[in-house]
Amino acid sequence: MARHRRPVPARTAVMTARARRQVAAGLFGASALAATFLAVAVEPAAPPAPDRVPPVSGAGLAQLSIK
Repeated sequence: MARHRRPVPARTAVMTARARRQVAAGLFGASALAATFLAVAVEPAAPPAPDRVPPVSGAGLAQLSIK
């Protein structure tokens, strides 16, 4: 019986796949950097509404009780 082997991908296909992964990683990093910059640099359009409870961070959230 003949053995069936997986065809070896062409060198250009391997290089193309690697280039796509590198471009995707670069875009991901650039978008993360841009999001970080925007979060720090951009201020909210309006102040929080006076009738809303201000957000509570981390551990305080579990202990928050609204009466």
